[in-house]
Amino acid sequence: MIYVTVRIFDKPQLCKAESKFPNENMVIMKKNMGLADKVIRILAAIGIGALYFTGQIDGTTSIVLGALAVVFIATSFMSFCPLYLPFGLSTRKEKA
Repeated sequence: MIYVTVRIFDKPQLCKAESKFPNENMVIMKKNMGLADKVIRILAAIGIGALYFTGQIDGTTSIVLGALAVVFIATSFMSFCPLYLPFGLSTRKEKA
């Protein structure tokens, strides 16, 4: 089993992993989500949760949307969306 330490920085960096494997590199993620993007994702996750708890969605739909809500919450707190990387997108405002 391989263990990788993931840290989030404002600027991408590459450094050696802190593990027992000497040639392993650490994965560094650059923040690419702005405040509006995070708020929209959190509100969508809350909406999905409300639909589930009021019984509006059930079965496979609730599982798929629940998983999506978890991803929305996780990416919001990390300020990083891996789907933005291949397209070079960033909703984060650059510091002046």
